Parts: sequence; C-alpha cells; structure tokens
Amino acid sequence: MKWQGKSKRKPTGGRLILSRGKRKYELGREPTHTHLAPERRKRIRGRGGNYKLRLLRGEFAVVSDENGRARKVRIENVLENPANEHYVRRNIITKGCIILTEIGKAKVVSRPGQDGIINAVLLNE
Repeated sequence: MKWQGKSKRKPTGGRLILSRGKRKYELGREPTHTHLAPERRKRIRGRGGNYKLRLLRGEFAVVSDENGRARKVRIENVLENPANEHYVRRNIITKGCIILTEIGKAKVVSRPGQDGIINAVLLNE
C-alpha cells in the first residue's frame, strides 16, 4: 500500500512533526499496469462502498471514428506512450497512449486501470 498523506519534511528540508498518524483514507494503491494480453479484470472496493473495475490485461478496444461510430476491435501493438517510454516495450496501456488496431492507429481516452475498459479515438493520418 502507498501512503498519500503529508510529508515528514518541510519544503526547506527541515523536519516536520505531524500531529497525528496515518489514516485509512490516506492509503493509495500501486498503479495498475494494463498489459496487452487476454482480458482479466479485478474489482476493487473504494471509499463509501463504491467499486472500481481494474483492467489488468486487455486485448480489445472500443474505437470510435470521426462520425462517432464505435467498433470493438483487437489491439495489435502499443506504438507510443507519453506516460513512460519504457511502457511501449512492455505493451502497457494507459490514458493517452497510441495503439495500433485492426482499423488503424488510435489514441486511448479512458483510464483502463480505473474504468475497466479501453476506449479509444481513431487518429487521422
């Protein structure tokens, strides 16, 4: 688990003594690296009893074209990823990455690690 509370250091580098300890609602989770592989999802309970679907692996994307028509197509490869250049080699899909599909290049507009689905928009070349 990752703690997302206040730092124990001041911006100047001096020590900051916190008035309280860690709280459950300050906990975060490690990032979900959605890989290009046969689909696998995980259901996570969030605060207030809400649920998030984590897409651990995915091989299909819902791609919409300039007319707004959407099609479910197979992802062939990850071409670019502005989040991290090393994600391309590992075929990790995040929001903003460029994927190669059966019908052409597309940009991912959803957050697969939080939405549980890969939505993309077809790019005009």
